[in-house]
Parts: sequence; C-alpha cells; structure tokens
Amino acid sequence: MTSAPPSFPATIHRLENGLTVVHQHMPATPVVVADVWVNAGAALEPVEWTGMAHFLEHMVFKGTERLLPGMFDYAIETRGGFSNAATSHDYAHFYMALAASALPDTLPYLADLVLHAAIPADEFVRERQVVLEEIRQAKDDPDWIGFQAMSEQVFPNHAYGRPVLGTEEILSQRSPEEMRHFHQAHYQPQNMTVVVAGGVSLDPTLEMVRHAFRAFATPLEITRETGQIQPWWGVQRQILRVPRLEHARLMMAWLGPGVDNLDAACGMDILSAVLAEGRSARLVRELREERQWVLDITSSFSLQRDCSLFTLQAWLDPDHVDPVEALICDRLSTLADQPISHAELDKAKRLLVNDFAFSTETPGQLAGLYGYYSVVASASDSYTYPARINAYTPASLSALAKQFLSANTYASTVLLPAS
Repeated sequence: MTSAPPSFPATIHRLENGLTVVHQHMPATPVVVADVWVNAGAALEPVEWTGMAHFLEHMVFKGTERLLPGMFDYAIETRGGFSNAATSHDYAHFYMALAASALPDTLPYLADLVLHAAIPADEFVRERQVVLEEIRQAKDDPDWIGFQAMSEQVFPNHAYGRPVLGTEEILSQRSPEEMRHFHQAHYQPQNMTVVVAGGVSLDPTLEMVRHAFRAFATPLEITRETGQIQPWWGVQRQILRVPRLEHARLMMAWLGPGVDNLDAACGMDILSAVLAEGRSARLVRELREERQWVLDITSSFSLQRDCSLFTLQAWLDPDHVDPVEALICDRLSTLADQPISHAELDKAKRLLVNDFAFSTETPGQLAGLYGYYSVVASASDSYTYPARINAYTPASLSALAKQFLSANTYASTVLLPAS
C-alpha cells in the first residue's frame, strides 16, 4: 500500500503486475463506481495518428473475442447501471456505475473491454463515420473553434495544441492495425489506475481487480511526439471570422504551472474565483453588472501534466472587444500590484473549499477525482487541495498573479461575425 496524507480517505495499492488500485469504501451507499484511468491520452499520439486515442475510446466498446458488440452494454443496463468514457490530452478513462452487488459479475466485462479490445475492421469503418461526424459538429460550435484556435496559438509545438478529436484527413487514413498497435503500446498495467468507490469493502475489491486485470498483452514500443512547451514574450493576437456568429468572443490565455507545482496551481484557482466566479467577482461585477460591456465572462484554470492553461472568455458585442481586453489587462496589473483584502480572499477560499467538499460526496465524483489525479500526479494529492488553498495570503496571491498573469504576455483569440 502506498503512503498517503492522514486526511486521505481512500487506500492506494500497487499490484504485483504494476497496476494501481485506488479504493474507498462507502458503507452507506448500495452502489459502486469502477473507473479505469489510462495514461494514454491524445498527448501520446504520433502526429500522423492525431485523434487515435479518442477514436480508440469508441472502439473499446465494440467488443473483444469473448464479448460481441453490445454485450457489455446489455450486461450493465440489465442490472440497472450505466457506463461511459472520455478522452483528453492526458488520459482516457472508462467507467461503470451500478449496484454494489453486481460488481463481481460485471468488473470482468469492463476489464476485458479495456485490456482486450478486438478493434474489428468492420466496426472500425462504421465507427469512424461516427467520429468524423463528431468532428464536423465540433466545427459548427464557435466556442470549440475559438478554444482550438487558441490552443494551437499557445501550444504550436506541443500535443496540447492538437485537437483531441483529430482531423477528418488524418483519421480517414488510419487502419485497425495501427489502432491495435497504439492500444497494445499504452494499455499496460504501469499506465493504468483502477478506481473503485462505493459499497464494497477493500479485500473483495482487490481480489476482484487482481483477477479481472491479470492478462495484459505483450507491450509494444511506439514513438511519442509530445513536443515542447515554448513560452513567449508579448501579446499574441489572432482574429477569426466565423459565419452565423451571433455574439463576438474574446478569449485570453496564459501559460500556468503544471503538476510539478501544485501549490501554484491551487493558487491559480483562487485567482480564477476572484476574477470571474459568481456575480460579485471582480470582472463579472464590473464588466457585466456595472458597465454592461459583456453578456457574460468566465475564467478557468485547467491543470494538465506538462503545462496548464489559465483562460478568460467573454461573450460580447464586437465594438466592445478592444475596450474589454484593455480593461482586463489593467485589472490584472492592479491584482498583481495591490494585494486583495483578507475578506475577498477568505470568500474565494470558502467558495473553492466548499466546492471541493461538494465534489467528494458520491462514488462517481470520488472515482473521477482520484482517477484524474492518478494520471496527472498522485491520487493522494487530491486531498491536499484545501490545505494548499488555505495557505495563501494576499501577498502570496499577488506574487502569483505577477508571475503568471502578466498584462504584457498573453494570447488573445477574437471571434467576430463574418462580414
């Protein structure tokens, strides 16, 4: 068992084959969530295989030599459960939620899918059309267009700048053999964490996982082309004209700390809350409520393994883009130079710590939290979040803003209606 902070309520085990298991017993609930997290996201794809990780997420559910397509869904749904999956640059994960009593019968099905995906050629061709349609739909979403353009602008030589969905051109050229190669290279025990949270105790859980996840394929080598993060100085600005756009978008982005500096990463969450979390947040109050220059404005900090991203996004009339961007830069300079009040900081801390508490109430929330941290850091790091948040002072927060949210160095992506 891996050591963890005293406050961490789960247990972490490394099995003999290298597979990590995170378990939390919740005796009061009759349900359980089993969530398999794999360090096999889009960032590990060779450039010529862009979109492979997400496409593989679809194909995992198309069966194995033992499970025909649809058998897994039938087994879960007839027991009153549900399943789903997701892929990002840093991970892919596959989960199911159902009655705790059904876990012994269904966990082997989930393990078989994830470990032994057959990737049949006929299903590959059919499912590729589903993925291509997903790409086409994304290209009709102005917010996706803007975020992808901004990602390419900020990460021109890193996988984080490539779309997780891939492109129609590249995916149309891919083969089932290439996908099997990608699967066999990355879906290995040392790259995988199985999280089980809910109404099952530890010893039976470990036995079930040990039995279900015992047979991995022989690993293959594959070229990784993650690329390099390249910081810049100055303002990078791009303007895109988008057909049928009702309101303009202003997106501003800054490179943030990665998982190697979790203290700073947690502080970025505080800055996000201070700037644009709730009606009383600084930018929301001034730009939306008082000046009425924007329809809405939001901020987010996305923690990623290699390099995180802090973003501000506003929906507004085209005539307000330039003054809004200038005002944001001015307010960021103020935030860096003038420490906020203890009352404002305490409010942001309460918001974030309470949000964390609310996000750890159900088996599904816990499985997602532990799995995500297992991929980008360590599961036990998740429960250090409140302490890291509460350690900030007005002075240390101002120093963080000065370090990462410069009004002189950021990327700006503007979406305007096509003429």
